[in-house]
Amino acid sequence: MGVSHCLAKRIYTSSYDVPSSPLSLAGPSMQYTMMFGPMTSVPGFLRRWLVPPFKHPRAVPIEVTFDITTPQPTRKPVDRPLPRPPAHIPNELILYILQAGYSPDNTEPDHEMLMQCSLVSKDWSVLAQQLLFSDVTLRTEPAYTSFQRAVDRSTPRGCMLGNAVTSLRVTLDPNHPQCLTERAFAQAVTLTPNLVTLRVAVYGQGAPGLDIIGSPAQQRMRRGAPSFDPTTLFILRSGPRIKTLQLSDWSDNPTSLVQLLDIWPSVQSLEICGTPPSLPSPSPEPCPCALQELRINVQMPPSVDVLEWLTYNSKDTLRVLDLKREPEAEMLDYLLGEHSATLESLSIPSAAASKVIINLLECFMLRELRVEKTKTARQIFNTLPVGLEHLALGVHGDVSLQPVLQFIKKTETLKTLTMHLWNGAESHEQLDAVKIACARQGVDLQFTKDIRTFRSISSHSASSI
Repeated sequence: MGVSHCLAKRIYTSSYDVPSSPLSLAGPSMQYTMMFGPMTSVPGFLRRWLVPPFKHPRAVPIEVTFDITTPQPTRKPVDRPLPRPPAHIPNELILYILQAGYSPDNTEPDHEMLMQCSLVSKDWSVLAQQLLFSDVTLRTEPAYTSFQRAVDRSTPRGCMLGNAVTSLRVTLDPNHPQCLTERAFAQAVTLTPNLVTLRVAVYGQGAPGLDIIGSPAQQRMRRGAPSFDPTTLFILRSGPRIKTLQLSDWSDNPTSLVQLLDIWPSVQSLEICGTPPSLPSPSPEPCPCALQELRINVQMPPSVDVLEWLTYNSKDTLRVLDLKREPEAEMLDYLLGEHSATLESLSIPSAAASKVIINLLECFMLRELRVEKTKTARQIFNTLPVGLEHLALGVHGDVSLQPVLQFIKKTETLKTLTMHLWNGAESHEQLDAVKIACARQGVDLQFTKDIRTFRSISSHSASSI
């Protein structure tokens, strides 16, 4: 009854007004059903009377709108932290990275790499510029003018760059149309208070009519160069104390070395190239320098008198001796005889002379030996000092390596063996035996085919001064 009432109410209310009595909610058929039961038993003629035609309610248009968006609650503004600045790399680490790429394995500095690194950031720019100015080369007067502006001591940047210079390369060549003058050279030295290494190349000027192609070599090589004037020497004395000096003198003025060493008694490492030095007349006072390293690469061996003057105050300090060219027996006998007690590193082209073998026995402090021509040094392995740590040999394709193998097996102090392979030595039949012997003894074996790299490999270098 309740269900039918609810349905009738829904039908009626959808078309007409709602009546007051429950029976009036339905039509005749519904009223018959509610009072007598289902109409299935009613005869057909009564059904027509009881079920009149149904009048559908009038449809009323209704506007319906739907909002399918989900209402969003009002959000409170969130205080987001500002983006963090990039992590700061310590300057020590940046400097280590730049130095590793700037001059790897003691090769020539890579200035192009440093110029690219100076564009990375402000921190990198300062350190890269300091490395760029650590090694300066001046060959012309315009180059000196630019350098003078860059290291102007009246500005903080100029002071920083000037203090960064530790190595200076200078070329004095009067044949160049814009040659660097001696006065500019001296001024450049005074602008670098922390200068340690100075490399000077001096060239002479050929006399008119003598510098002719095809003329005798002796006449063509006669190129006079004036000595440093007193003003230049005075300016140089007011500059920094040089510790490493390399003089390449290609003129007929052999007194330049005497002048420069008199200015800088602080020199500890000396390398002379080109024309052999000679002593002026009258003979000057002995060289005031206490040399620790001496490298000689001159066209003709210097006289013993020059060597005595040069090493007068170095008898107790000289520990590195490097002879680039084959020395005379008298010269080698003097150097090894006078400094055998202090030598720690010796580099010679060959060891063919018997005096060399005898003098090596007296070098009990020797820790490093480099011999470029092993073919003539078979007997040297029987006279090597007991405490030798680094042995560098130039190996020819036809030389026997049996003495080298025997020395490796009996030594207890050898740490490094360096071999310069040339003239077919790469396929030497005893090379594998040397590798096995070094592996068993724990010796570091190194190979190179470049003679310049071979000569630069040394455990005793000027950087240790």
